[in-house]
Amino acid sequence: MKRRVKKHLPNAITCANLFSGCIGIVFAFQGNLIVAAYAIFLSSIFDFFDGLASRVLNSYSFIGKDLDSLADMVSFGVLPSVIMYELFLQAPQLDGISHLLNFVAFLLPVFSALRLAKFNNDTRQSDSFIGLPTPANAILIASLPLIVQQYDALAHYILNPYFLTVLVLIMCTLLVSEIPLMSLKFKNRDFNKNIFRYLLLLFSAILILFFKFVAVPVVIFIYITLSLIQTKLTNDKVPG
Repeated sequence: MKRRVKKHLPNAITCANLFSGCIGIVFAFQGNLIVAAYAIFLSSIFDFFDGLASRVLNSYSFIGKDLDSLADMVSFGVLPSVIMYELFLQAPQLDGISHLLNFVAFLLPVFSALRLAKFNNDTRQSDSFIGLPTPANAILIASLPLIVQQYDALAHYILNPYFLTVLVLIMCTLLVSEIPLMSLKFKNRDFNKNIFRYLLLLFSAILILFFKFVAVPVVIFIYITLSLIQTKLTNDKVPG
């Protein structure tokens, strides 16, 4: 019995991630972007704990790896694109062609699929990431309707088809970029080896505490910046 639980628990958590993503898609198409955004946050929690459970229980399998990517594709690829599409629909049409930009939103699942396929076959990404992880991209997209709801002054800028188009193109580029980014997996408690992870968690907690959802894009920027600094310092320590 314990062996079965050990074997299937990570996959069960992954399935919860997928289920949450599917529910989020339904709410997103109904125009309820707030619930859809929270579905992404919930999927992110499941995504974190399925990996944690897999490491703690030492339960790895090819099925689990493929299932994780399929769940991520739905929760962090398709769902964010539907949220983005609905934001495009809410944006005022500024000219005769701006309505054609709505479908740019569906570049997100295309590049998310490329990102996930790359991750599954890239041996360089066992301890870190190359390119923005799909959950980070999805969380940033999920923050947009919450920011619009929270700050009327920012809604005018966010609900602009050209702003949304540029944002989609930037996020798609980051997904498949060669930018090295740190993983949040703590293999030990050594402060010096995890200092950038601790800094990210500290900055994130402070910013979200004071600024709530509007802090999410800033946290993503800090994540990328700290990762680049960590990579630079690590490379400088390598002789030759």
